[in-house]
Amino acid sequence: MKKLLLLALAITAFSCNTEKKPNYVVISGKITNKLPTELSLNTQDRSFKELFNVAADGTFSDTLTVEAGSYILYDTKNPVFLYLEPGYNININYDTKDFQNSLAITGEGAPENNYLIEKINKTREIAGDNASLYNLSEQEYKDKQLAIKDSISVLLHKTKGVSKSFITKEENELQYAYLASLNIYERAHGYFTKDTNFKVSEDFLNDFEGFDYANDADYKASKSYKKIVADHYALKINKLVTNDSLSQDEAFFQVARSIPSEEIKNTFLFDVANQTIGRSKDIEAFYKNYMEASTNEENNTKITEKYNQLTAIAKGKPSPKFVDYENYNGGTTSLDDLKGKFVYIDVWATWCGPCKREIPFLKELEKGYHDKNIEFVSLSIDKVSDREKWRKMIESENLQGVQILADNDWKSQFVKDYQIQGIPRFILLDTEGNIVDANAPRPSDPKLGELLTELNI
Repeated sequence: MKKLLLLALAITAFSCNTEKKPNYVVISGKITNKLPTELSLNTQDRSFKELFNVAADGTFSDTLTVEAGSYILYDTKNPVFLYLEPGYNININYDTKDFQNSLAITGEGAPENNYLIEKINKTREIAGDNASLYNLSEQEYKDKQLAIKDSISVLLHKTKGVSKSFITKEENELQYAYLASLNIYERAHGYFTKDTNFKVSEDFLNDFEGFDYANDADYKASKSYKKIVADHYALKINKLVTNDSLSQDEAFFQVARSIPSEEIKNTFLFDVANQTIGRSKDIEAFYKNYMEASTNEENNTKITEKYNQLTAIAKGKPSPKFVDYENYNGGTTSLDDLKGKFVYIDVWATWCGPCKREIPFLKELEKGYHDKNIEFVSLSIDKVSDREKWRKMIESENLQGVQILADNDWKSQFVKDYQIQGIPRFILLDTEGNIVDANAPRPSDPKLGELLTELNI
């Protein structure tokens, strides 16, 4: 009997000592001074998004099942970069009027996440502004990036309470972040020095010699490694387009099929397809090639859903509608009000640099077609709360055409129906309100003039 009792106690002790960590995280906190219109937890690639309910006093709390990795808590203005692992129970507090200085994280997982806050601040402090950073010579730039890496490594090891597993992952990330910074130098230096022909020295990327582009574990764990791999294959795609005269889609699928790692191939396929299938000139062929190349059923289901939505806005289909959008000149405008004319819609925002670069070309276009059977509509997705910024830009730029403000920025139904994920976006409709081109050429593209001529406008 005594032996049985001792055995039972031993089993109990063993069970207590090996109790598994919860497979969920608890995230709570309080936002003071101004309640956000939306608060969400997102992955870096936006493949995961969970909305929080924020109470009237600014408090929020939720229990979520997530994989270990990097996330962003985002209130549509202030991003809180987080590292989460199952078992974490963290509390996040900040004042919207002084986000940078008031952000405070406590609880299980706080040491790792407070390190990330310090990491961001120290990196900014050492790197300085982008113009100064990317104007540096090759050696100066390398020295600066190594100084960032070394300083952050010191910070990591002196931060108390950080787990050993996190330190291992983060040291890996710091090395990959350094390498990723070398990858972008050529483009960034050329941009900031306005030297469009700039090329780095032959030995500038020697650190990449022997680099393994098929490390599944690092691809999943390190955002910088994933970026390096994506850049590597993007370069191959561009070379095929330039040297072999392949279309962007043809080059993409040829390169994707050549990726030796099944997991990396599937993720690369999905990431690119999720962002670009809507811009393909042949969505049917794109979807067919994607489904033949991808073996990830979950990803395939998501792309199929997107494909089904996109076929609803194919050429010749009735356009999704906007109804009673605020018009700069007063009153409201609906798409049906414009029937009888071709309609060229510019989806833009006052904060969008590429959108603003199209304005001079759009003005010229409007002048050239002012007496033709076409209406030019500029549909802003600025927040309704930023109405005055929108109105002031229309006035200062002397914008013409039909100037309207969407009812719910990115979440406006018209924007969602057209699967718009980036702006500017241009849409051309015929006189019956049917789609001519859901991804029409930009005003700066000579192909737009050719298209309008073909339509006898």
